[in-house]
Parts: sequence; C-alpha cells; structure tokens
Amino acid sequence: MSFNTFGRVFRFSTWGESHGPALGAVVDGCPPGIALSEDDIQPFMEARKPGQSKYTTQRKEPDQVKILSGVFEGKTTGTPISLLIENVDQRSKDYSEVAKAYRPGHADYAYDQKYGFRDYRGGGRSSARETAARVAAGAIARKALAGVKITAWVAEIGGDAIDMANFDAEEIGNNPFFCPDAKAAKRWETLVDGARKDGSSLGAIVACEATGVPAGWGAPVYAKMDSELAAAMMTINATKGVEIGDGFEAARLRGEENADAMRPGNDGPRFGSNHAGGTAGGISTGQPIFCRVAFKPTSSILTPVETISPDGEATEISTKGRHDPCVGIRGVPVVEAMMALVLADQKLLHKAQCG
Repeated sequence: MSFNTFGRVFRFSTWGESHGPALGAVVDGCPPGIALSEDDIQPFMEARKPGQSKYTTQRKEPDQVKILSGVFEGKTTGTPISLLIENVDQRSKDYSEVAKAYRPGHADYAYDQKYGFRDYRGGGRSSARETAARVAAGAIARKALAGVKITAWVAEIGGDAIDMANFDAEEIGNNPFFCPDAKAAKRWETLVDGARKDGSSLGAIVACEATGVPAGWGAPVYAKMDSELAAAMMTINATKGVEIGDGFEAARLRGEENADAMRPGNDGPRFGSNHAGGTAGGISTGQPIFCRVAFKPTSSILTPVETISPDGEATEISTKGRHDPCVGIRGVPVVEAMMALVLADQKLLHKAQCG
C-alpha cells in the first residue's frame, strides 16, 4: 500500500513524477466560499521553482499552476480542488548511469527493494520535484488561515549558522538563500558555489515561525500540534530531523530555565519565553509556532561515490545532470507550505470538536 495523502480534515494528495508529463495535487476538505485564483498560488510557486540562481538546480521549469476543479466564480466550492503543474524541462538522458547503479543516500536501492523496479529518471516520486505540488496545496491552506502569518528562512548551511543579532526579516527576500542575516548570505555565496564547483553538496537547516495562531488548536494525545508538524516536515524529501521550539537544546536546560513563565497580560497571559515553540501538551498556547527542519546534502553529486549495481556488483557512481548544491535553500517555501497545511487542518479539527 502506498500513502500519498496527508491531513485529517483539510487533506491533500500529491501525484506525479520528476520526469513525467506533469505533477499536481488534489486538496479536499477546504471550506467553501474562500476567494481563490491561480494568482493566489503562483507567488509561492515562484519562490520554490528551480533555476533562479547559480546556487540551485539549473532545471528551467515555469511551474505555472492550473486549477482544474473546486473553484467557481472565483471562490472555493467545498469540493476537491485539483491542481496541475506541467513538467517542461526534463532531461531523462542525464540519468542513464543511475539506471545502472544506486546513488548512495538516495532512495534508489530502497525503491528497488520495495517495488521490484523503479523510475530512475530524476528519482521519480523521491525527487524534490514532488514538493512543487505541496507548495501549491499550501497556498490554498494559507487562504483558510486568515490572521496567521508564516515565515521561514535558512538558518544554517554546511554548519555555518546565521547570527541572530543580525536577524532582519526584510532581508529574507533580498538574497538567493532566504537568509535573514546579510553577512551570512555573503559567506554562503562562497560556501555553496565552492561545493557546486567541487561536484559536491551541502546540508542546511530551515527555521519556520507562524504567528497569529490562537490558543487551543491541537489535541492532547494523537493529533498533537507538535507531532503533526514533525510528521509533516519529515515527509519533505531530504529532511532528516525536526525540532519544535528549542528542540534538543531543551534537554540541556534545567526545569526553571526551560519553563515558559507566564504573567498576567491584557489579552491572555504574557509569556517570558517560548522554549516550547508555541505548544503545550500538544495544543497551541497563542505564542508563535516555531520549528527547525534539517535537510541533508543532495545525494546526486558529481563526486564519485562507491556503490553497487542492481546485480550486486561493486562499482562507483557520479551523477550527471542538474542538481541543487544545497537542496535546503528551496526547502524554505516547502516548509512554509507544510506549516500552513498542518495549521489549516488543526483549525478545522478544533472547529469540528469545539465549535
């Protein structure tokens, strides 16, 4: 059995492969009467699409999204919203060597073991190309989240982290790294370009914050805000870790240091800190929802790596083609999309139980 659907009330299913004719998503459970057009979705597609700088893959995809159903006279109808994104710049011949040997770190071997064969053209469903459909679905989720603002940024590349003292939200859109620290962005130009020229790749950490989420969304046990967020982020291709709030750093604190102290406020409590990342007991507290997502280095690299062939013979592979030297850079709009999709689902789940 294969699982291609995420969500409980606000659900989305993605379909398509990296080198197929198209990919897309079907969003189900979206409330009716929400103003929606392709123009509402396209800006988020523009942020994720490839080929925008030398620091990302040079595959040229316009990523123009088409709404095929679920919208009438500019508003959602409450029926499934089908989204189509055509692939126009595939180069399947670049993957001829991938058919003969497994890329270490990629899903090649695992797919063969599960299905008995695989689509080696760009990795098929395991390609980061699949995330274009998530971004389109996430744009619809944002429309269902009036008053909620979601912002993600790259916090670290190749072990080089931003300085929070230099954090400037306005800077995120001013450089190709979605970086809020102008000094770090300059350093990363050399760092990422060096990895690209070496035929290698770098990992990254993406941080994401959602403000305007009211207290009360989530559930105490099996639909916790934290667990739903962690699951959503871990479904993104190339992710290897998720932290909510302080995450692993919380394990290094004493109880009184980790506690988010509360004092009376004009509109609910005033918190002294946000170590918990905006949740307590799996339920939102009204503070910003905050998480960090770790992306591994891109597995498709020019540097030769030891591997085996499908017949079990020892060999090595050097992956040609157009690949991200740091896939975490374009992970920023994807992380935002998954945050939006989880929050929209949690909002509707809360409404279903508590009115």
